[in-house]
Amino acid sequence: MDIKTNSFCASGMFLPNGSYATFGGNDAVTTGGGAGSQKNTDGATGAWDATYQDFDGRLAIRILNPLGCKSSDNQLAGNCAWYDEPGGLQMKKHRWYSTAEATGTGEIVIIGGFVTGGYINRWYPNVDPVTESGSAEPTYEYFPARPEDPKTLDFYIKTSGLNAYPHTFLMPSGKMFLQANLSTALWDHDANEETPLPAMPNGVVRVYPASGAVTMLPLTPANNYTPTILFCGGATLSDEQWGDYTGPFANTWDMEASKDCQRITPEPTDGSAPAYIQDDDMPDPRTMGQFILLPNGKVLLLNGGRKGTAGYAKGTKSTPDPGQMPFGTSLCSDPVFTPAIYDPNAPKGSRWSSAGFSASPIPRLYHSSAILLPDGSVIVAGSNPNPDVNLTTVFNTEYRAEVFYPPYFSASNRPAPQNVPTKLSYGGSSFDITLPATSYTGSANDAADKTTVTIVRSGFTTHAMNMGQRYLQLNNTYTVNKNGSITLHVAQLPPNPNLFQPGPAFLYVNINDIPSTGKYLIVGNGQISTQPTLPATQLQASVKMDAVTGGGSSSSDGSTSTDGQPAAKSNMTLIIGGVAGGLALLALLGIAIGICAARRKKQARSTEKVGYGMGPMSMAGGGAAAVGGHYARPSNATESTIFAPLNANKGMGDYNEAWDSSTANLNAPYVPYKDDHSGRISQSSDYDPYASHVGPQQGHQAMRSYDEFPSQDFRR
Repeated sequence: MDIKTNSFCASGMFLPNGSYATFGGNDAVTTGGGAGSQKNTDGATGAWDATYQDFDGRLAIRILNPLGCKSSDNQLAGNCAWYDEPGGLQMKKHRWYSTAEATGTGEIVIIGGFVTGGYINRWYPNVDPVTESGSAEPTYEYFPARPEDPKTLDFYIKTSGLNAYPHTFLMPSGKMFLQANLSTALWDHDANEETPLPAMPNGVVRVYPASGAVTMLPLTPANNYTPTILFCGGATLSDEQWGDYTGPFANTWDMEASKDCQRITPEPTDGSAPAYIQDDDMPDPRTMGQFILLPNGKVLLLNGGRKGTAGYAKGTKSTPDPGQMPFGTSLCSDPVFTPAIYDPNAPKGSRWSSAGFSASPIPRLYHSSAILLPDGSVIVAGSNPNPDVNLTTVFNTEYRAEVFYPPYFSASNRPAPQNVPTKLSYGGSSFDITLPATSYTGSANDAADKTTVTIVRSGFTTHAMNMGQRYLQLNNTYTVNKNGSITLHVAQLPPNPNLFQPGPAFLYVNINDIPSTGKYLIVGNGQISTQPTLPATQLQASVKMDAVTGGGSSSSDGSTSTDGQPAAKSNMTLIIGGVAGGLALLALLGIAIGICAARRKKQARSTEKVGYGMGPMSMAGGGAAAVGGHYARPSNATESTIFAPLNANKGMGDYNEAWDSSTANLNAPYVPYKDDHSGRISQSSDYDPYASHVGPQQGHQAMRSYDEFPSQDFRR
């Protein structure tokens, strides 16, 4: 799939109807990361580049509407293509490294950013923390756009420098939790009022480029749907060592990352004051570690390095000669290859485990990402701590993608829920899901007691974070039936859209922590609007039946764990030689990896062709078995559920030929807008993701090919 504007370091979020929007990015670049061949009016940033054919993306709004796309359609055009018009829908301010977060109405708040990019968002010494002489954007705005001009966010000024991709989570009150630099606050975005919260302990910076792993923990009936945020890892440089836009002043690759973890509940319901609470340290120090919420409520941590920070540089103040940098342009070293799993409900002191996980062979540092797939596996992609493609340095540009299979893939059978709804509401009548007896083994009563129903939104994944990632457990009771099936009586979401904003999600049914395949649905009314709410669901009492058992098969290799469940096995499988194929899969799923990498037209195809299923991350004594020099995937991981090539006529092993990057005619540079953006087409007339068709509204021609317009006037 093709995009036109440079999405390097964009932000993104889902819309209530299942559409997907991304915001901002980099100006147009050419080889080596320099400004594109046609400059903007400032004479320094790129408007368009003739080599990579990318347009300035700092104002861009890109939208994908998967609801208008069928598998029989051309996946590269029409209803299936991205809306991405340099002369059309745009934000009011340039934003690079901004954060996006949805409100309870589905409206999106877009926060902060750089104007022209760099390592951290300041000059040193920091004499202008408001705008950094025009290099910082301390405001916020909305999508869809509100009529007023963007307002200045004081929190952004207070955190000047270390505020790229500020960590932002909507709270039950409708306020937003903000964390950047060492500061924390609750923010009423409508009134633009801030309430300070305690500072981050131990001097650990979590935002980019320190890039700690951050997530909201699962919202469950047990915790009364009270959000708790978990921070792990990051960096502890001094203020001067952080440097400025040009790069760090210290040799970060020699400095060990943090292993410190902290929890905070920003809106406690017990009357206590919000406070950071020390949690279990990670098994390894990490920068650029990434949290993935798994369907069963565990949290997977992967990617990153033990030393340094995110980003790249052609020298530091301590090592100004780039030829003396030991890891090329990378500011990180000592990759962490072994994942770990965090159990938020385990007793303190025993929440982390990496037992049985062996190492991936692929460093995943700056520009790496990961996201949950519907079958419960996790796709892992990217890594490029370089200003351009570099295949000969210490940490290469990485085009290979992997799939990580959590321990539940060793189960001999998984739940197979029936009658899963396609829409959920905030409050209202319960619904029933049927689990056939083949979904479990052993006592039906025990299985029913250990069944949970969860919804997960994977979010926008980039820079070791997932904007909008959220997990909520629906309340349920059950009836055990004589034939061994189990009827789950499931509540709708709590009647507060701020807990789980309207939009798409996957519903999973877990038995003994073994999840089903996720079922796609829409939460809410599908519109950007005040969401209808109904009284909280009242559930009937559970009904048990003795002497009823399930009909699932036993473990295929006979191995069991101490609790009678199949022994856990995990492995990482290398699935494609080029990351582009993985991106095509995610686009078909209506999700996207926000890998921050410069545009490549013909250079992006990997020359390496890798057999499906190289899996060095198999658990010792089990997991993947060697087959013809490669590794077999888990027996229950089928081709169709993991990866489908873009072109069905191509062989399953030939992923490079399944992707075509030359889908758009971008040969005409354009005349940039004036700095005041006068004459810009208004949002309301530009693109409507809720229209019955996917594309601009009738009468607007922004989707026409560029070669239909003279280069000097097509934006009129």
